[in-house]
Amino acid sequence: MISVEGLHFTYPRGRIEAVRGIDFAVAAGEVLGFLGPSGAGKSTTQKILLGSLRGYTGHASVSGVESSMANGIYRASIGAAFEFPCFYQKLSGMENLRLFASFYPGPKDDPLALLERLGLADAANRRVGEYSKGMKMRLNLARAVIHRPKALFLDEPTSGLDPANARIVRDIVRERAADGTAVFLTTHDMAAADATCDRVAFLVDGRLAACDTPGALKRRYGKRAVIVDRSGPGGLGTAPVEFPLDGLADDEAFRAELRKPGLLGVRTLDSSLDSIFLQLTGKELV
Repeated sequence: MISVEGLHFTYPRGRIEAVRGIDFAVAAGEVLGFLGPSGAGKSTTQKILLGSLRGYTGHASVSGVESSMANGIYRASIGAAFEFPCFYQKLSGMENLRLFASFYPGPKDDPLALLERLGLADAANRRVGEYSKGMKMRLNLARAVIHRPKALFLDEPTSGLDPANARIVRDIVRERAADGTAVFLTTHDMAAADATCDRVAFLVDGRLAACDTPGALKRRYGKRAVIVDRSGPGGLGTAPVEFPLDGLADDEAFRAELRKPGLLGVRTLDSSLDSIFLQLTGKELV
């Protein structure tokens, strides 16, 4: 559905390539998280796929159509929601949704049903200028999906949302993917990426440093070992005991540790996406 091959891009008067020969694809029904520090090339890649930037070399396409050839039909097949929503402030949420939906051909979702799902039904007839940032972010997602796009581009979709509303947004993204939409998601929220994405790609200085499922990456960059946690006298925790994962089934010391009283649990030493981000980029999350 979304395909990028050997993509290079340098901004006019730029001395360094913003994107340096990256390759990836997002299948229909898949959510790909595109992760990396500011300036890594995430927004540039997204703008190329949206048809907003041309002058690239290599290939970038949606539904088999090169983005450099983007026209009304191409853009009608895409939904996009950016971190800083832009609406007609004097129109209500409902009026904004109906207006933007009118720009697209084909079937649409019921705007009231979308607003209800996102907890905005009570504010449907209020001016958007009176909305909080979190309300605008939820309305932004409704605008991006109302025309049932084949490809959905999201930039920090849970920014400014409380945990309950962030979960609703993630659920809607997963539902759209289940219906066959290809989702390209950029974020600094590693927890959201872990919970939402089928695969994540780390972009560093315009190059892809890693791309795989969150689980596979956490195992790859973690330690092949398990930790046994137990409680000691008075319920206080004791020092955890570590065992190598290789040969664990035949490790008598491990079995003996499991038989001791006070067992709290056994956990692997997988890495986290936050740790992988730091390891690959050398930068803290901001």
